[in-house]
Amino acid sequence: MSVDGMSAIVFGGASGLGEAAARRLAADGAQVVVADLAAERAEAVAGEIGGRAVATDVTDPAAVEAAVAAAHAADGGLRIAVVSAGLGTPAKLVGRDGATPLDAFARVIEVNLLGTINALRVAAAAMAGNEPDARGERGLLVATASIAAYEGQVGQVAYAASKGGVVGLTLPIARELAPRGIRLVTIAPGLFDTPLLAGLPQAARDSLAGTVPFPARLGEPEEYASLVAYAAANQMLNGTVIRLDGALRMAPR
Repeated sequence: MSVDGMSAIVFGGASGLGEAAARRLAADGAQVVVADLAAERAEAVAGEIGGRAVATDVTDPAAVEAAVAAAHAADGGLRIAVVSAGLGTPAKLVGRDGATPLDAFARVIEVNLLGTINALRVAAAAMAGNEPDARGERGLLVATASIAAYEGQVGQVAYAASKGGVVGLTLPIARELAPRGIRLVTIAPGLFDTPLLAGLPQAARDSLAGTVPFPARLGEPEEYASLVAYAAANQMLNGTVIRLDGALRMAPR
């Protein structure tokens, strides 16, 4: 699928991996809707890339429907949807005072897993009404998991479970949507230089970077964005999860 001239939406597009994806898609010629709960930052990013911002909570069906409608209103309809909104709030199963309150896990799973399903279902429904292109394609969905889905660390109970859910939904959704000419590719990043890590002391950042076999550094959001662009270009990528981690396998802590 050629990105040029296509309508795209990036959930979580106001910062980090999502922002990089929004900027790359716009640079490749797409009309991009930046859908993010951080409305002011979304407006800033959209203004810089010539796109449109829509304040969006991925757990809110009405908000997601409004964001998708804004992207689908473009000529040709919505063709590319990237879901990178998420939370990484840590919580152990058992804390100093006993069992950790269930709410500490519920919100992470609600945003990361149910929010992803919410965004994918609405975007896919819009794409299903598109006219297929010359190769029979109506749209591309890109979900974001994490290598924590495979090697979750201590304190990542909800995060690893939520990202494992995103990994698990990839194939069944791709199989379901295949007759409609809609693909789903999931990216599972390792350690990336995003706002989540930006607040750490430099020594801690260097230590994390040193755990990556090669290249021994934090991933750059633009590398995630380039994989989004490649997924659009390569039609055989479908129903798969791609680790983007420099061969990193996370230690227990």
